Amino acid sequence: MRIGVTVFLTDQTIGPAELGRALAERGFQSYYAPEHTHIPVSRATPAPLGEPLPEYYSRMLDPFVVLATVAAAAPGIRVGTGICLAAQHNPLLLAKTAATLDLVSGGNFDLGVGFGWNKEEMADHGVDFGTRREHVRETVLAMRELWGKEVASYHGEHVAFDPSWSWPKPAAGRVPVLIGGAAGPKLFGAVLDYADGWMPIGGRGLTQALPVLRAAAQEAGRDPDTLRVVPFGTEPTPGKMEHYRSLGIEEIVFNVPSAPAEQILPVLDDYARYVERE
Repeated sequence: MRIGVTVFLTDQTIGPAELGRALAERGFQSYYAPEHTHIPVSRATPAPLGEPLPEYYSRMLDPFVVLATVAAAAPGIRVGTGICLAAQHNPLLLAKTAATLDLVSGGNFDLGVGFGWNKEEMADHGVDFGTRREHVRETVLAMRELWGKEVASYHGEHVAFDPSWSWPKPAAGRVPVLIGGAAGPKLFGAVLDYADGWMPIGGRGLTQALPVLRAAAQEAGRDPDTLRVVPFGTEPTPGKMEHYRSLGIEEIVFNVPSAPAEQILPVLDDYARYVERE
């Protein structure tokens, strides 16, 4: 079982290069970076995990710069976004950024995407909250065209471009896409429509959710065994690890507090005992 971590890195926390080295030294196999471009002061949208919204949401570093730094400091570690707010990106730019990161990391990049919760943040990017799911879908489909074809074009309701050249291509021809969010018909429909797997935030309720996802995959003509399920931002316990293993989970991402190095390194030391069992 692959063990990874996610940390909200900011200008006040451990740096990405130091974190990458620390993860490699302790045997962790993956690191996922979150994303928010900014937090409007006028925010009226309630935070999904409760108020007040932690300060690190407005201070976090750019995820792709962070992931490139981690990958350079710890060659071989798998890096990913957890999650990228894909609707808030220009698809042409995001496709190039993701493909470049995948190429320079040796094909060790996963693009975790999400629909987002902050209405004011989305509005500043010109995205209507009510159509964010459609934006994400078209962004992913458009990127797949750019990654997989020498001459690519896409014409949707929210994303459109004429025949174009775009390099580099991902190392394996495409970047794996995982969708983050809570279990439900809409999310599972999106996973089966255009993604390679699911990142359940917190990892709760998998015993009930996985059979539903597998049944939906079979009905949609997808092989359930090809879907990656990566519990994300979870807190490790021996019982939880064994439970995930019994469900066939092959990767878990531990949540690590946003903090300076002197506070993060002891947490990594503690969590590394789970890595050593693998």
